[in-house]
Amino acid sequence: MNRLARGRPGSARVAKAAPLAAPESRILAIEAIGARGDSTARGANGPIYAPFALPGEQVSAMVRGDRAEVIEVLTPSAERHAPVCRHFGRCGGCQLQHWKDEPYLAWKRGQVVTALERCGLGGAQVEPAIPAWGEGRRRAAFHAARLGGQVRIGFIERGGAKLTPITQCPVLAPGLEATALKLAPLADLVLPQRGEITLHCLLTDTGVDVAIKGAGRPQALHRAALEQLSAIAETLSLTRLAMDGEIVVERRKPRLRMGRAVVTPTPGAFLQPTALGEETLAALAMQAITGADRVIDLFSGIGTFSLRAAEFAEVLAAESDNDMLAALKAAADGAGGVLKQVEVLRRDLLRTPLSSLEMKKFDAAIIDPPRSGAKLQAEQIARSPIRKVAYVSCDPVSFARDVKVLIEHGFSLDRVSPVDQFRWSPHVEIVGALSR
Repeated sequence: MNRLARGRPGSARVAKAAPLAAPESRILAIEAIGARGDSTARGANGPIYAPFALPGEQVSAMVRGDRAEVIEVLTPSAERHAPVCRHFGRCGGCQLQHWKDEPYLAWKRGQVVTALERCGLGGAQVEPAIPAWGEGRRRAAFHAARLGGQVRIGFIERGGAKLTPITQCPVLAPGLEATALKLAPLADLVLPQRGEITLHCLLTDTGVDVAIKGAGRPQALHRAALEQLSAIAETLSLTRLAMDGEIVVERRKPRLRMGRAVVTPTPGAFLQPTALGEETLAALAMQAITGADRVIDLFSGIGTFSLRAAEFAEVLAAESDNDMLAALKAAADGAGGVLKQVEVLRRDLLRTPLSSLEMKKFDAAIIDPPRSGAKLQAEQIARSPIRKVAYVSCDPVSFARDVKVLIEHGFSLDRVSPVDQFRWSPHVEIVGALSR
């Protein structure tokens, strides 16, 4: 207990929270799908959110406050189809697997259109959402815990904190799914008796790379456990195994081709979830900065955009993570002279954005900030001489807010392209092409 939170003698008593109302059986008319993937029905005090229903359906549900649990779909929508995964409804990974592709993709585009309209940018040209699923996700974070005396691998259940063990995952690339479902013996060696760990898995061109978080550093393990980890890595043909950033086993370098360069990602490094998604986002970004001679890549990561832009322009890549910058620089230097000059700059762009003065030598910018966006950095781009911008985002709301800043300083929003990588989820990527 936090000592500072304890009541003192004579202090006012903390009021007890009101008990939750008993659930009420109701018939709901579903009107829409909300931004987080739950369907919505009209209630007396605002929307009622119900998972796994579709617009136009009538459902029987147990309602408590603004939340509902669907008991039965009374009038199914023509847009409904059977989910392909046996874990759908319990696993928290997919919310919309019961929706046919065409209306589902139209809804994702609609999320972008709505965000722009709310910022006063209703005239923007928003293209149809591009399905960039490819063969499935190459990157995923799995949880491992001891359940009933056994180590289980899976995802966190919907709306809760419990682990849902899985025996299949249709959104994963087959090569990742096959390996991830065999990681329980490896997790057993490093799992604490209570609690869980996270296994960040990445399917690379040379095999699956596994980075464990939450198990502590490998120095805490006995020699026998380290030898067993090495043996399991050999059996599963892992490229590399790391614990909390420290490499335990590296059988071969994990490698990814990005344009004409080859990158060795750092353990647990951020990457686009599907290979086709990365190629699609990169192609759209390169189209947005066509003709540029000097490009700045803000929030560059390990070089998804920098290494491709360097095929036709000099590039400065700015990123806060030193290890990712080192991987980017090594890939650029090792490309055998097929790329133009690539320089790197370590900078926390959320705290200290690159100033307009620092960008005076550049004629184009690529920016791929975190979900919260980068309004301060957008303001500096707007004041700089930069004339072309590729704005890559994973959140329609922050995208619309930041793009509005650029438009207010003379930019035109030439094209907006939604890209769907996280299949059957509410998430959507966006590439905005701006010029002035």
